[in-house]
Amino acid sequence: MDEAAPQKGTVTQRAIEEIKAMIAEGRLEPGQRLPTERDLAARLGISRSSMREAIRALTVMGVLEARHGSGIYVTALEAGDLLETFGVVADLSRGPRLVELLEVRRILESTATALAAARITEDQLAAVEKHVAAMNATDDPEEILAHDLAFHREIAAAAGNETMAAILEGLSSRTFRARVWRGYQEEGAFARTRREHAAIHRALTARDPEAARAAAAAHVGEVEEWLRTQLGP
Repeated sequence: MDEAAPQKGTVTQRAIEEIKAMIAEGRLEPGQRLPTERDLAARLGISRSSMREAIRALTVMGVLEARHGSGIYVTALEAGDLLETFGVVADLSRGPRLVELLEVRRILESTATALAAARITEDQLAAVEKHVAAMNATDDPEEILAHDLAFHREIAAAAGNETMAAILEGLSSRTFRARVWRGYQEEGAFARTRREHAAIHRALTARDPEAARAAAAAHVGEVEEWLRTQLGP
């Protein structure tokens, strides 16, 4: 027998998988209240403490939510809730892992921006333009950071893919961007960043998906390349 083979999952892990299966198979619907902890534990033949741990883990994952005085419910299962903890990876990563995250962001953001160019509404385009103008009107790093976040968030929303937008939100957390901006501003990169944002905005205005894809890829690629130089060979 291979001693390196993974051990059988814990009782708590089995409970987690069972609850997830109940949701996936439609036995529990979004917004529905779960059976009591006692009933669930009895149904699965496990202790209440193990069931409690499973419920706690699924709550952290955004699958379940506790409503005071009412019980435990399945959440709406929105992509943003389920992928919320994804941002922790970006916040805590260092060195080469940061470059890997930027590679992923470059691929997804260029795709999202291309989709946005085809789907963006006039109101969404006006919101993007507002953040471009605000970034051009200030040299305050905190204000630029805030509008930079909002600029990319508006574009991701305009792409019309909630799952992609949620992943990009995790990859573009304020903490992660602030870490990059602190070093980036020392290189005098604000002017270049403004030009890159303007190129993205022009492509969106022209409803040109390929130009939008290229502009977004170049924008994130600049940050990615800068970070590579900071890490050295």
